[in-house]
Amino acid sequence: MMLVLTRKVEESILIGDDIEIMVLGVSGDKVRIGINAPREIEVFRKEVKETRNHDGADPEAASAAPDSDA
Repeated sequence: MMLVLTRKVEESILIGDDIEIMVLGVSGDKVRIGINAPREIEVFRKEVKETRNHDGADPEAASAAPDSDA
């Protein structure tokens, strides 16, 4: 089951006590989000992790890497 929420720019959702996801901006069909989480929590873009897992590469190389196309 998926929880679906509506948020405005600068509004957040919390996951547990330690993870905050904030909407930073919306431009056309792109949403810019910020993730605040403890360093021990790995954060991946799904398509990068799937590609690296499929290719047998180390998914940690892509973890928590900021997007350069912001």
